[in-house]
Amino acid sequence: MISIDRVSRSRILHEVSFEARPGRVTGFLGPNGAGKTSTVRILLGLDRPSAGTATINNRPYASLPRPLTVVGALLDGSGAHRARSARAHLRWMAASNGLPRARIGEVLEIVGLTEAARKRAGRFSLGMSRRLGLAAALLGDPPVLVLDEPFNGLDPAGIHWMREFLSRCAAEGRTVLLSSHLLDLPVDDVVVINRGRVVAQGTAAEVRGEHESLEAAFLSLTGAASW
Repeated sequence: MISIDRVSRSRILHEVSFEARPGRVTGFLGPNGAGKTSTVRILLGLDRPSAGTATINNRPYASLPRPLTVVGALLDGSGAHRARSARAHLRWMAASNGLPRARIGEVLEIVGLTEAARKRAGRFSLGMSRRLGLAAALLGDPPVLVLDEPFNGLDPAGIHWMREFLSRCAAEGRTVLLSSHLLDLPVDDVVVINRGRVVAQGTAAEVRGEHESLEAAFLSLTGAASW
């Protein structure tokens, strides 16, 4: 479970609070620059809030002894050195958390990169880099996934695959936090952030309300100019 409790950061975030629960995909939605990535970075211990707390299974990220076994995160790019192969990058990450090498082949197969395992990360397309980043996030078979704009760079087939993957993760009981500016997503719960403040949250149906679509509700909540 993910808990964000009154998190603030000067001029960026203002008392942001929400939860992402097991067995559900929570869409953290907002226009570009709304504060989504800043919130995710605080959750993952990459930035510090000026107030509030962000925890994963009731613990801050920095206190997790083997973080890859608790939370898998996908941020910008793959995180791999351009000169390293996909397999070498994953081997290094597995060693850092004491994970078995056998898991490397498993995650490469899950994300569809088995045939590109020996290819250098610097030669990957944007979509392939996102898949490699996802493979790294899955190495420890974590119960929590935090994915920031995971659809970036994916072709239509990749988008279809990602949508099914997210639904499957929730069906397995994982907590999935999906940060995106896109709206046509397979989400159970929705948190809408705009200009650093949460402006709506609840189930997808609750946030949609009387609007014809989630997109219409989003535009009403954030303003067409922001979108």
